[in-house]
Amino acid sequence: MSEVFASPFFGIALSILAFWLGSFLQKRLKSVICNPLLIAILLIVILLLVFDIPYENYNEGGAVINMFLTPATACLAVSIYTKIQILKKNWLPIVVGCAVGSLTSMASVWLLCRLFRLDEAMTASLIPKSITTPIAVEVCQSHGGIVPVTVIAVIFTGILGSILAPFLIRLFGVKDSMTAGLAIGACSHAVGTSRAIELGETEGAMSGLAIGVCGIITVLVSMVLL
Repeated sequence: MSEVFASPFFGIALSILAFWLGSFLQKRLKSVICNPLLIAILLIVILLLVFDIPYENYNEGGAVINMFLTPATACLAVSIYTKIQILKKNWLPIVVGCAVGSLTSMASVWLLCRLFRLDEAMTASLIPKSITTPIAVEVCQSHGGIVPVTVIAVIFTGILGSILAPFLIRLFGVKDSMTAGLAIGACSHAVGTSRAIELGETEGAMSGLAIGVCGIITVLVSMVLL
């Protein structure tokens, strides 16, 4: 049995099955709280603990899936291209909006880290919490952060954003699709973008665009803050 757990196919199959079950539960229960990614994470953690399966064994397959994160993020360019006219017409408010969102996120994290007297490594780990995982990991590593902490922060931020985004859009009366999409992408990266795509084509495209713009801004600003 240990040979089965050590196989990369175990981690791949478990990840796919857990996410499929999460998607199934979300469709059946019709609740935003039942986020497929959150459910998948909880199921995998419980299974590894109950059956005492080493994380290293699971990660043999998990690392294979992780390898596709960067090209999957790049694929968002397809949806952005379909809305290229909106981008050309509104490039200035798009850049300014993404800059404000990105700077607000980083500044709040930096101030809280100083308030709670967290060290530089933890600060570097939390600063990129609102950008997509591949970019966040590179920012974390280049400034001496702790990669697992960054990954957890990014996932938590994305899940929270995907759950709260529709509610906050209604609460603040946001009617413009471009504005809604940029806000979601700026604060909750790829996980939020998957939710934005469900809200509409324009929301999804603008959210995907915000991922790239905010990623660039975070990389540049982190050089100053860290």
